[in-house]
Amino acid sequence: MAEETIKGKNALIQEISNKIRLSLSIITFVIFTLFAVIARYLFAPLSSHLTFIPDVSITLITGIVFFLSVVGLYLSIRMSKQVVRMATDYSNRLHGILAITRDLREELYGDILLEKIMDYALAITKSNAGSLLLLDSEALTFKIVRGERAAELLGTSIEKGKGIAGWVAEHGTALRIPDVSTDKRFDPHVDALMDYRTQSIMCVPLHTKSSVVGVLELLNTEGRYSYRERDEEVITYLAEQAAISILKAKFYEDQKNYEIHLTDMLLEAIDFHIPEKRGHSRRVARYSSIIAKGLNMSDAEKRRLHFACLLHDVGFLKIHSDDAFKKEEYMRHPIVGYEMIKPITFYTEIAPFILYHHERYDGKGYPSRLKGENIPIEARIISIAEAFDAMMSVPTYRVPLSYDEAIEELKRKAGTQFDPELADMFVNNIEPGFTTL
Repeated sequence: MAEETIKGKNALIQEISNKIRLSLSIITFVIFTLFAVIARYLFAPLSSHLTFIPDVSITLITGIVFFLSVVGLYLSIRMSKQVVRMATDYSNRLHGILAITRDLREELYGDILLEKIMDYALAITKSNAGSLLLLDSEALTFKIVRGERAAELLGTSIEKGKGIAGWVAEHGTALRIPDVSTDKRFDPHVDALMDYRTQSIMCVPLHTKSSVVGVLELLNTEGRYSYRERDEEVITYLAEQAAISILKAKFYEDQKNYEIHLTDMLLEAIDFHIPEKRGHSRRVARYSSIIAKGLNMSDAEKRRLHFACLLHDVGFLKIHSDDAFKKEEYMRHPIVGYEMIKPITFYTEIAPFILYHHERYDGKGYPSRLKGENIPIEARIISIAEAFDAMMSVPTYRVPLSYDEAIEELKRKAGTQFDPELADMFVNNIEPGFTTL
């Protein structure tokens, strides 16, 4: 990344240096010409050495001097404007790329990330079409495609080493081709699938220090001009940042996938350990979603609440099944569950919700006798959802209630056992059919 950035800076500096040198050359020529003309007439000792300058009137000399000065000033101003425009353009591109880089680094969802990479690349280069392919083993798969009949290519694969994209993936080197018809590496098969005619192409590898993870292809600029070196520099930098972000998103999704599988394993273990609670955690999660929706919780908050609901009884795994419904052992399960979950990184945030889900709004709950809004709102939600499910289930310690009876019980205990606002929200939004889903 640093190497490509330096390369881009050097190219700009070289171009600016060339402009400045040309401007200085013009100024120097004007000055020396003026000096020679003036010396020809004002300094007798030099006159013999400047005989190649013809004899002309002072008026003509003044005119020549004025003309050369104006030309030199015009060219100097023009060069200066070009230099300023180039520096401004580079600065704007740099700020734009930095903003794009921040956006890509903050995006954790792979599918959205790939869409953003493609859209940014098309916007920067003003290309009419493009595609993003990821490398899987020895094949490149089209993940994002833009252009006519793009859907025809999605999910299809090409061999590594085949076509321009395959060559770039194999060699890890960018290509800019003004006219693909003159390049033997171009494979017209893709154009045939899309009913599209590729004229110019720029293809850059998505690579990290250790490997190539895919390629980014851009086709046909809007003005039909050839892709420039500065386009390649910017897109190469974007591609490097994109590769890092893709690996980061993949790690995040793998971690979340692992979290889901681990949660499912723990739920199965709880259901097997205490058959009387089979399905209880999932029902609690479903009931809690009613309150979460009423509170307009964000997706992240809903997600945390969902996993806390699923694992709120995980502490029972360390309590003998024969003792699970004995009061002393039962009251231990929030603490045991908290101690089990807290050390696991992706469960750390939900650990307090598990610890306090048996606290009461009036402060008479356990294990810490928290009161009112000192209890995390997620724990207060779980308390309502769990109590509702327990009242309607068939446990070993009481006779289950009907739907209407359970609703009345929630109303009666609102303000003492349950948060009154949350209980009211639940009662007013749940429907009888919801309990049978």
